[in-house]
Amino acid sequence: MRLPRLVALTTGELEPAAFPAFLRGLGAAVDAGLDGLLVREPALSDRALAELVEKIRTALGPERLWVGVHDRVHVAVATGADAAHLGYRSLTPSVVRACFPGLALGFSAHATDKPGARDGADYLFLGPLNATPSKAGLVDPLGLEAFAREVAAQRPRPVYAIGGLAPEDGPSVLASGAQGLAVLRGVFGQPDPGAATQRYVRSLAPVS
Repeated sequence: MRLPRLVALTTGELEPAAFPAFLRGLGAAVDAGLDGLLVREPALSDRALAELVEKIRTALGPERLWVGVHDRVHVAVATGADAAHLGYRSLTPSVVRACFPGLALGFSAHATDKPGARDGADYLFLGPLNATPSKAGLVDPLGLEAFAREVAAQRPRPVYAIGGLAPEDGPSVLASGAQGLAVLRGVFGQPDPGAATQRYVRSLAPVS
């Protein structure tokens, strides 16, 4: 299973009229080194979501960008996405695995997950590592030490850090044994996604 080092999540606020502008920003981010995208747009219809994924594939090609689809497994399958990514509102990974044995599955994990919640997932987003507005009052930040313990416990399953990540977090996250970073506001919440991506990519570059 090919996995990226840096996964950017879409903002969750895209409308079809904004697809062309988003694709331009995405192209700049990919040119800057972005190698993974999770399309997370709960407000879009299935048809619009599938259209967006297909436009991304046509514009960039599967060899340049890993593309996952959040929650809607049927859209991931229909569009040939690289993975379906599941959250707490989704079907469980074990149920989806039974229906689609060959489909790569991700799961948004937390330290408070019930036993077996992650079963069937090929990789995890684990967080929040740091404090973040989207989880304020819901889940406490893990911190790097607890995150590293979780990464070690999951081996060899790849784990991404998520939650309030700045580019400066890259080296310590990789040193913990994680696969990479998953970011929301850090890339597509910025005025210049290409420049924002460059900062993360530099932080994830191997030290020579």
